[in-house]
Amino acid sequence: MASEYYIASCVFSTQFPQHSSKIQAYITQRYSMATVRCCIPKYRLRDFEEKMPEEYRSQWKALPDCADFQEGDTVYSLCHNCSNIVEETKKGVNILSLWELIASDERFIFPDYSGLRVTVQDCWRSKERLAEQHAVRKLLHKMGIECVELKDNFGQTDFCGASLYRPQPARNPKLSPQHYVENAKGKFLPHSPEEQKSIMENYCEQFTTEHVICYCHYCLEGLLLGGTKAQHIAHLLFA
Repeated sequence: MASEYYIASCVFSTQFPQHSSKIQAYITQRYSMATVRCCIPKYRLRDFEEKMPEEYRSQWKALPDCADFQEGDTVYSLCHNCSNIVEETKKGVNILSLWELIASDERFIFPDYSGLRVTVQDCWRSKERLAEQHAVRKLLHKMGIECVELKDNFGQTDFCGASLYRPQPARNPKLSPQHYVENAKGKFLPHSPEEQKSIMENYCEQFTTEHVICYCHYCLEGLLLGGTKAQHIAHLLFA
């Protein structure tokens, strides 16, 4: 029998433990779905446990580090690295974003941000995932938010914050070579912190709205580095 899993994401969860905890509670209460930490077993377990604030550490340590994803299983994630790695290492597993799951949930209670006008920032790591991109916009509209599009949006985006201007973790090209080797020509080259900041500042000059919304923690890091008032969509949905 096929199973469903939610990957909570080590990086997102340690950066935003309160929001991650709320999302995990939603996944458990609404869907009784199993939550795991990461897309691969035993990935830097102690490192991320130590980064987790103490009030959330026991909850995080209680989660399974991973699961043995099988053909026919469905895996939901808000981490594009996890989605890409599962896609390339576990054939026959259905990969969907958390945003697609929420967009399909007729019982989800959306907060009201009527009057808010934002630019939507798509992510290079998921540039081919059209269903996820549409789901993000659907969720923003359900929250009463007006969306402004960039010229290089959807599959044309080449942005993932400053993460594309520094070496990537060794596991990514090893486990997901199509995404992080074949499709990453000219990316992940070393740049100094000053160069990264300058690149982000120049990129952010194009925005015509005060607020920018993204759905990737690396994109968020870069947008903030560039001086924008940026938020992750999870912060709006689970405020």
